[in-house]
Amino acid sequence: MSGRIIGISGPTVSVALKGLKLHERVIVGDARLMGEVVRVEHDRAIVQLYENTRGIGVREPVEPTSAELTATLGPGLLGQMFDGLQRPLEAMRRQSGPFIVAGEFTTVEEKPRMKFSPLKNVGDAIRAGEAVGFVEEGAFRQDIFADAAGIVEEIVQGAVDSESAIAVLRGGRKVLLHHPWPVRVARPCRGKLFRFEPLVTGQRCIDFLFPLAKGGTAIFPGGFGTGKTILEQSIAKFANVDIVVYVGCGERGNEMAEMLDDFSAMKDRWTDRPLMSRTIVVVNTSNMPVAARESSIYTAVTMAEYYRDMGYHVLLLADSLSRWAEALREISSALEEMPGDEGYPTTLASRMAEFFARAGLVETLDGKTGSLTLMLSVSPPGGDFTEPVTQACMRTTGSFFMLDTALAHRRHFPAIDWFQSFSLYEEEVASHFDKEVAPDWSTLRRQTRAILQQEEKLREVAEIVGTESLQESDRLVMKVAEEIRTKFLAQNAYTDDAFSTPQQTHQKIKAILDAYAIEKEALDRGKK
Repeated sequence: MSGRIIGISGPTVSVALKGLKLHERVIVGDARLMGEVVRVEHDRAIVQLYENTRGIGVREPVEPTSAELTATLGPGLLGQMFDGLQRPLEAMRRQSGPFIVAGEFTTVEEKPRMKFSPLKNVGDAIRAGEAVGFVEEGAFRQDIFADAAGIVEEIVQGAVDSESAIAVLRGGRKVLLHHPWPVRVARPCRGKLFRFEPLVTGQRCIDFLFPLAKGGTAIFPGGFGTGKTILEQSIAKFANVDIVVYVGCGERGNEMAEMLDDFSAMKDRWTDRPLMSRTIVVVNTSNMPVAARESSIYTAVTMAEYYRDMGYHVLLLADSLSRWAEALREISSALEEMPGDEGYPTTLASRMAEFFARAGLVETLDGKTGSLTLMLSVSPPGGDFTEPVTQACMRTTGSFFMLDTALAHRRHFPAIDWFQSFSLYEEEVASHFDKEVAPDWSTLRRQTRAILQQEEKLREVAEIVGTESLQESDRLVMKVAEEIRTKFLAQNAYTDDAFSTPQQTHQKIKAILDAYAIEKEALDRGKK
């Protein structure tokens, strides 16, 4: 059954076709452009196209697919770069050149055969979500999951290709290397676990003052030029996780090109393998269609959940969530929906909360423990943190790292404001560092914060009466606070200081505070 286009308004197309369902994927026009049903009415539907609508016309055919937008999950994702529809950009470049061609993309490249090692035998019972076997891909073991419960009737061993069944369950159901999953549906797990393990980012300001937990969430709001992209890329390079999924959502193409060049040349400091071997990049730059930008976040988090289900610790970084929210606003405006604050859809907060809920430390269906951590940058217009996207994120995030324009102007990077930022995981993660790194970790953190707060008060007084009018003890506090700011909290992303282990972080701050204690004691003796 097919229908016809009856109206076109930018990327929004009205189609005369009954029986469509919300979020169903359809093929539109003679050019076979991909789109998604965003509104269903009695005798027509509204479709939002993932691609540019230039050149299509009224009465061109529309074909349903009876399926939502899905991500294909299986071996071969690591080290790849995709667009928001999970089309492999490198394969597209080889086949059609450096510019994306509209329409369906079907790769004709022959995929290499892979060695499959079974974990089940003929006659074994298997649950849905349990691993049938695995293949090796680089340094990672890729589990192959059964998508239904049953009894194994056939299973292969040795070299297999992506099209062949690796197992057959009773009743004839086949298990393949790859399987589709609707991107807007969270992958299931047995349950979420409520314990906190530190995610080491290598950024002293974060690891020491505002630590992040594996399975947690964090946002980086900051105005233009505050270093959001560089900070996220530094964390992607050095974080102690197994897999990194990086989403360039609505960012400039030159920034993404520079990042890919860096990642291709670098080695992972934890495994000494190429950094791209543990990385998946999803790219939807600012000049790509708005609907594909909106879907890129969901495509990325689905792939991240897939590796979480294997028991890996996965980090998803998105730059930036504001561009995703702007895509929602454009789509909502095209549908003539009732606008909320600043034109964003009224469902913005619930959409954000639904997305943040896909993070967590979980027990997988296969009985393993894996985590998915979300770290998302936000680009509030004019650096206004009261705007709807930042406020919606603050209601659901576990960590808030405010990037301050004034610090960036002073060339202090990362420009994290240590007075406005917070982490809800602080006490639990700090207790882990007390046990694993140094017993005085929490004590040093409290002392550091007290000195920075004291300096802020003294700075206001010094601006009025001058530094020379302050007492010697107060001048000592300001001197030590300056050392903490310039030598400890500031890190150059382009030098060897770009990454600091927890042990190095502890040694650095302890040296500063021990020197302060000696000078303070000498000052107190002099007064007596």
